[in-house]
Amino acid sequence: MRSAYSVETVRTAERELMARLPEGALMQRAAAGLAAACADLLGRVYGSRVVLLVGSGDNGGDALYAGARLARRGAGVTAVLLAPERAHAAGLAALRRARGRVVEAGGAVAGGGVEELIEGADLVLDGIVGIGGKGGLRPDAVPLAAAAGRSRGAVVAVDLPSGVDVGTGQVRGVAVRADLTVTFGTHKPGLLIDPAREYAGSVRLVDIGLELPVEPELEALQHADVARLLPVPRAESDKYRRGVVGIAAGSARYPGAAVLAVSGALRGGAGAVRYVGPAGDAVIARFPETLVSDTGPKHAGRVQAWVVGPGAGDDAVTVGEVLAADVPVLIDADGLRLADAEVVRGRRAPTLMTPHAGEAAALLGVERGEVEGARLAAVRELAGRYGATVLLKGSTTLVADSGGGAVRVNPTGTSWLATAGSGDVLSGLAGSLLAAGLTAVDAGSAGAYVHGLAGRLAADGAPVGAHDVADAVPAAWRNVLG
Repeated sequence: MRSAYSVETVRTAERELMARLPEGALMQRAAAGLAAACADLLGRVYGSRVVLLVGSGDNGGDALYAGARLARRGAGVTAVLLAPERAHAAGLAALRRARGRVVEAGGAVAGGGVEELIEGADLVLDGIVGIGGKGGLRPDAVPLAAAAGRSRGAVVAVDLPSGVDVGTGQVRGVAVRADLTVTFGTHKPGLLIDPAREYAGSVRLVDIGLELPVEPELEALQHADVARLLPVPRAESDKYRRGVVGIAAGSARYPGAAVLAVSGALRGGAGAVRYVGPAGDAVIARFPETLVSDTGPKHAGRVQAWVVGPGAGDDAVTVGEVLAADVPVLIDADGLRLADAEVVRGRRAPTLMTPHAGEAAALLGVERGEVEGARLAAVRELAGRYGATVLLKGSTTLVADSGGGAVRVNPTGTSWLATAGSGDVLSGLAGSLLAAGLTAVDAGSAGAYVHGLAGRLAADGAPVGAHDVADAVPAAWRNVLG
């Protein structure tokens, strides 16, 4: 499992470690890991051209020390100082001893200006802003970031891409776009959450010996974590012991939503699927193993969890009946609009809500862009407001529990999943995991992980339909279990 900690937690851990180490030792650890990552990316260090973009903070010091190490291996290293009077003095001295060159951001260099120097580099090291930076780059740094974007070489960010809010994942102005981010001690939230995640490129973690709390702010499940969560039937299992999931979805206008939700549920680990709604004929035609009922949720028979809302139209009565059940409930799509907030808050059994950004914005009473720009804040606010677990779908899918604790961030997926009906498949899949006995947080997290992996496998770089994603779930499941 990958964990991410807040800026405050990281700074506290750094101070505690620095108090036990010789002066400068922690920065040297970071610089050694940074230089090694740059060397790996370059392949051949000797004779390469490296440009350091150096701000006034410790990130600038990390860049200078790493540049000195590369210079001692034969690279031609030039440091571009944005604030020469505030540059890290010891790091600057180390670079000069290694015969690195130093120029000022507004100065001239042989053969052209600073921007041309950056554009011609084999590697650009971004050490402009540290983890305390917010609100985008300052105007004097913007031309350097733009030149780095035009560079023919790789761009490596020191700890984070300068200009992003590493604590929230927000990008409020111009920021550096990195090919690789080398982060120290632990991941930071912004490296896992869009839109900042997009600016980070690949992320490489360098262990510098920080002692961190047991519970992080964010956690990203990996294959091994999900494998431990996925239900596997035992020798004595039968379809009822494995769990029965009820699907209350679809309408005369949207029968396909019911079919897709059932398709996800059948592949989600529960032993049986009960369908309730007006799309029974379409469901049976596609999935004859489904237990279909037209008597409403209250009389459909026993289930261990319900999924309600996909394609439901304006059927508030069905949504209300499902919410009155004393079993876990997943609410999606139209169900989110139809569910009474007070009823959701008053439920004794777990509730999992699965909005996309537009639905989350409507529930919060804000613009969609506000949710997309601050996903972490939005998912936490929704979970607290509704007293429910919330799975916020999107380029970064987040799962937050109303009781607080670490927010789960899903590392799988593909942009090809942005297709009609994909969310219905996810609802059925996660609902089936609820029925199989997983908690709401685990069902949402594992469901999103397998769904995202299925999307990758189904698409394989080409357009894909929601039914293809559902069909790829078994392959994704096997991939996780190894």
